[in-house]
Amino acid sequence: MAFDNKLLEIIACPVCKGKLDYEKENQKLICKADKLAYPITEGIPVLLAERAEQWQEK
Repeated sequence: MAFDNKLLEIIACPVCKGKLDYEKENQKLICKADKLAYPITEGIPVLLAERAEQWQEK
């Protein structure tokens, strides 16, 4: 199942409530402010702070 980009208009980082960016190749939503990556599982974003991973910009 593919991630629907329209969701980016209505969802936010659960930690800081900031904007999320979609990283297609890794199937993650990125919060650049908090440097966190949230997984997307079967097309569904898992926006739980305890499931987030540390993220570094390349």
